[in-house]
Amino acid sequence: MKDPRHDRLSDLLVNYSCSLKPGEKVLIQATDVPVEMIESLIAAVYKAGAFPVVDMRFSRIERSIQIGATKESLEAICDSELHRMKNMDAFIGIRGPANTKELSDVPSALSQLYDTIVSEPVHSRVRVPHTKWVVLRYPTTHMAMMAKMSTEAFENYFFNVTADVNYKKMSAAMDKAVEFMKKIDRVEIKGKGTDISFSIKGIGIIKCDGHRNIPDGEIYTAPVRNSVNGVITYNTPSTNHAFTFENVKLTFKDGKIVDAVSNDTKRINEVLDVDEGARYIGEFALGCNPYINSAIDEILFDEKISGSFHFTPGNAYDAADNGNRSALHWDLVCIQTPEYGGGEIYMDGELIRKDGKFVHEAFLDLNPESLK
Repeated sequence: MKDPRHDRLSDLLVNYSCSLKPGEKVLIQATDVPVEMIESLIAAVYKAGAFPVVDMRFSRIERSIQIGATKESLEAICDSELHRMKNMDAFIGIRGPANTKELSDVPSALSQLYDTIVSEPVHSRVRVPHTKWVVLRYPTTHMAMMAKMSTEAFENYFFNVTADVNYKKMSAAMDKAVEFMKKIDRVEIKGKGTDISFSIKGIGIIKCDGHRNIPDGEIYTAPVRNSVNGVITYNTPSTNHAFTFENVKLTFKDGKIVDAVSNDTKRINEVLDVDEGARYIGEFALGCNPYINSAIDEILFDEKISGSFHFTPGNAYDAADNGNRSALHWDLVCIQTPEYGGGEIYMDGELIRKDGKFVHEAFLDLNPESLK
């Protein structure tokens, strides 16, 4: 049965996030997503005068491809996908797997090989810098369980934090904060198990206001590559290649992660050893979506949590480039609201946020009460 909320979400993705123009080609890559949602997206693309190219995927098939892969087989996939991506003007990626652990028995060496041979050249080198793109998750029973909600309640929540957010208002509220951060050199973050400092001088400051992720709500930059020193303890779970990491603690010296521990210390170090850049940070971001306030181990939601920040081992984005390159880009999230232990963020010695609430004039409009 047709859900009118699909049409509202599709309109947001096509006309706001990607701003599709007549004659543009958009790749809709949908994994385990209901046909009704894809039909709604196709209709919205045609209404905009653009051309949809649809790639329907299934996580069980992805597992089959990866678990039997060789370097040569993945190179063949890359050749095909790279050719297609280079011919796209835009990309809409939407995933809704019922089993988020579907890839859990794929050996980590094969997962990393897939990232290096396929994901990095196709997405990091072409899709991200050269197309208008947006990615999102479709609500599933698993996500509802992680959020500790009924399926119906989570679906209502999902459409509230995605299709019903006033992203234009959010975008305007971000402008003053972005201008302030452009002048900043030193950042210090303190909290439970965290005492870290770094420079963002000369790095781009980018507002995320619904044009790349849905849901959205973050301002990101990157630390100067060798400037990070101290320790950070993340207080949200994070699934990487179907394994859920918890209690992640990273220690830095001159930008490099010199010690990493978690609920599986051996496994996390295998992730960070995929290449040299994986042990350096590629992104630092402040989360500010007013409707997201708790972690559900779904990064597209968790990294936008109001009162959070994420500090990302791996590849830097071109728009905020510190020169770090890696097949890894792992958004690990720390929430600083009182319920999660609190904390402070300072920029050039000025207190910006305390216990998850912005206190500096340049950021006040990003507090939840101002954005709702």
